[in-house]
Amino acid sequence: MSRQRINGLAVILLALAVLVTATSCEKLKVNNLQANYHFKRANSLFREGKYRNAVAEYELALKYRPDLVQAYRYIGESYKQLYKPGVESALNKELERKALEALNKALEIEPNNKDIIYSLGDMYDKLRKFPEAEKLYLRILELDPQNMDNFYVVAEFYSRYAGEIPDAAKKAETMYLRRIEADPENPMGYAYAANYYEHLPVSEQNLEGAIENFDKANMFWEKRIALDPENPQAWLAKGVNRWSRAYRFQVVPEAERLAIARDALQAIEKARDLDPNYPEPYSWLSVLYQSVLAKLEPDKAARYTAEGQKNIEKFQELRKRAAEKKKLEEELKGVK
Repeated sequence: MSRQRINGLAVILLALAVLVTATSCEKLKVNNLQANYHFKRANSLFREGKYRNAVAEYELALKYRPDLVQAYRYIGESYKQLYKPGVESALNKELERKALEALNKALEIEPNNKDIIYSLGDMYDKLRKFPEAEKLYLRILELDPQNMDNFYVVAEFYSRYAGEIPDAAKKAETMYLRRIEADPENPMGYAYAANYYEHLPVSEQNLEGAIENFDKANMFWEKRIALDPENPQAWLAKGVNRWSRAYRFQVVPEAERLAIARDALQAIEKARDLDPNYPEPYSWLSVLYQSVLAKLEPDKAARYTAEGQKNIEKFQELRKRAAEKKKLEEELKGVK
């Protein structure tokens, strides 16, 4: 074959290759456009709560881009939203299967994607499948140990099983304490720990342990206050803790309950004084006066009842004022 013919054949083959490449690129471009179109439509439907319609659009997006991992994730999230925990039915079982199938597919494509890991862990959590969920939540910590919020995610997961799974309460406590150790100057770490202790299950068979948990919570509220002493919410939280301790545990001697109630009064009044326009302290002052102080000091019951009424009226006044202000702001936004 002559050099001229060889060169001519090479030119033809090169032209064919360019044509095939151009056609493939054009097809890829069209596929991407179609996938993006359906994906955006699906996201809009998902935000509107139209989950079945969203699934149909996500599946169309996958038809054009089978590697679109977020489409698999949100198919799983859509089925998760439709799933009803605790309902035993064929439909619910099918929703469970489809949610897990889509989320596991997404994880298969991107095994280190923290959002997908969380989505799948959350689904197992809804199914009350503790070992599977725990493995995934701990994987998030492993992948991103510097993100302090991950400690809260894992701690709150454990706290949901505190009365059900052995050692779950201890594991939750460990996570909250690790979060504080990692950033001891952050007041929110102490707030999360306090909330945890306050919401542990209370058993009639172990009232002593429940009282101890409320006292631990109070200790953490005080540590938060030490870091942020001008925060009225922190003072109110401490006051509500002390009110709850005095009100709920009536087996405690009255003298001790009265001392705790006075501690509550001091803390709630501090919250009120720091922000006189903050409605909630007035509501809790009313509750404290009428539900605890009036009962523990019956000779002062009339005065405490009057104080309670005065504070609830102030609470209602401030709430009404806040609602009117919000309404006016919304009307002004509408004018703009």
